[in-house]
Amino acid sequence: MFRTRKSKAIGGAAATLIAATAVTVALPGLAQAHDGGQKPTVVLVHGAFADSSGWDAVTKKLLDDGYPVVADPNPLRGVASDAAALRSLLTTISGPVVLVGHSYGGSVISAAATGDTNVKALVYVAAFLPETGESASGLSAKFPGSTLGAALKQVPQPGGRTDLYIDPTLFRQQFAADVPAGQARLYSIDQRPIDAAALDEKSAGPQAWHTIKSYDLISGADKNIPPAAQEFMAKRAHSVTQVVNGASHMVFVSHSATTAAFIERAARDTAK
Repeated sequence: MFRTRKSKAIGGAAATLIAATAVTVALPGLAQAHDGGQKPTVVLVHGAFADSSGWDAVTKKLLDDGYPVVADPNPLRGVASDAAALRSLLTTISGPVVLVGHSYGGSVISAAATGDTNVKALVYVAAFLPETGESASGLSAKFPGSTLGAALKQVPQPGGRTDLYIDPTLFRQQFAADVPAGQARLYSIDQRPIDAAALDEKSAGPQAWHTIKSYDLISGADKNIPPAAQEFMAKRAHSVTQVVNGASHMVFVSHSATTAAFIERAARDTAK
């Protein structure tokens, strides 16, 4: 649940947003684990070309099962800056945390959780587990199978930066092939862009998966991050691994019950 003692340092719209979010998780946060201890708060971090609404079905299942849930509004501007923003959010949460990242969000949680003793488990969902000095684009290219590059649209931004979107006409086949067409169309419109430089930014500093137990849900028909790349990273990190055969990059939507159960498995393990 949220800590309130630090809220005085936050003003204006940010304070309003955090206060509103706190209301959504306060009651679930009262739930207790089976051993009588506090259930960990699940923090969900979306990746590129998505927003927190993609977690809705997973969030509902977690809340129904008594887990406090917080959705991180990942800025998608760069690994270091996005990780810093997530670390700030984590300081407002008391008690144990299970930190979940999808896709590029995996790079963010790997950086943000380093040294945070409240984070008890890292859950990667069709995600990157970079080593220091590695980038998302480099890891995707390490194995054949990604068709993301051909599906991207570039939008120039002030200051010489470039935002990347997935072409809405290609979104379903690229990102969400096993999601119903109508639903995938909505996600294609609602998608949030990532700064192109973020995908090439090399992860700096020690990565949290070296010291925090990790879990990796692998999407077996992923066209963004090749399954072979996901398996390589999971094996390297000695992650607890589950493969969802035939799943697209949006496995957390098409297989929301499986995703929620996998997260809860990690949460239960924190109590052992």
